[in-house]
Amino acid sequence: MKTIFHIISRLDVGGAERVAINIASADAPGYRHHIVELQRGHSAFTRQLTAELRAKGIPCHRSWLPVYFHLHCYVDRLISILFPIRFLFLWMRYRPDVVHCHTEMPDMAVWLTLKALPFIHIRVVRTIHNTILWSGMQRIGPRVERLMQSVHANVAISPNVQQAYSRRFTECPPIIYNGVTPTTQRHYSGIVRGKINILFAGRFEEQKGIACLCDIIKALRDDTRYHFHLFGAGRLQSAVEELRHQDNITIQPPRHGIAELMGSFDYLIMPSLHEGLSILAIEASMNGLPTMINHCAGLYDTLPADWPLTVSGNSMEQWLHIFRDILPNTDRNALAITAGEYARRHFSLSRMQQEYHDFYNKE
Repeated sequence: MKTIFHIISRLDVGGAERVAINIASADAPGYRHHIVELQRGHSAFTRQLTAELRAKGIPCHRSWLPVYFHLHCYVDRLISILFPIRFLFLWMRYRPDVVHCHTEMPDMAVWLTLKALPFIHIRVVRTIHNTILWSGMQRIGPRVERLMQSVHANVAISPNVQQAYSRRFTECPPIIYNGVTPTTQRHYSGIVRGKINILFAGRFEEQKGIACLCDIIKALRDDTRYHFHLFGAGRLQSAVEELRHQDNITIQPPRHGIAELMGSFDYLIMPSLHEGLSILAIEASMNGLPTMINHCAGLYDTLPADWPLTVSGNSMEQWLHIFRDILPNTDRNALAITAGEYARRHFSLSRMQQEYHDFYNKE
């Protein structure tokens, strides 16, 4: 039996965490997957994820160190520095064969662990989830990258991620696409009848294009055709809350299992500035929900090249053109079918799981 440890930042809303859980959910004889938290999640979403892991029989090793505030990632880095102590006890008990890290803080924690505990010999796998790495950590990042390259750990999730990594760090990692499966749908009771219901689900952070999203909702405040449903939380919460008084918006905290509700909405909006390869966009296509996107790395490669609901550079003029001219005259069902067929061809869950298991066995 080969034991795989997936090191994640925390059990909370996030595409990388979902990828780790999707890999760990594989019904693969001869493999035993564990989820290991770096810092302790403490949201309602966390409770739902831990319940999902229990239901699937996936062991989860919770961190005892929660983070309630972020000071330029200093607290996150401190937890990474302390991780080798915790990992030593986990290693002594479970003797994992592979450690698979997801996102920069787990990458750094594993790098520090192998530096501090050189007697631990273990296969390292590292998924590169984003086109931009090591923001604010330019001194640490190249050191981690040297280790990851020396042990042939790297996997990119899309051509855009692969190209961005190659430009900066010279290596061209192999690609394993994120895999998704269609979800059984259920009705969302908050749908506003007689409106075109627009979904946003994600972190209220600059990367997700929250400033642009707020501008769109403000610009359409008098357009009675649309209602926006925002599920999320983050550092730009106050900017979102300023819109709560408008009649065209409902704001909710992050919701576990949002993919199960996608069939209730008319469109998903994603004005992200950059992504790795968006699980949310793929889930939307798999579940019959057309997506409006900003043409950025990690989003445009989840959809056909001629996708009509696309803007460049988050142009407000182009966004308003979509809402005022395209959506009222488009065949939504035809878009949903086209996007669904594309997603099923490119982003199979079973294919992703098998390719990772094959990669675990490489030396």
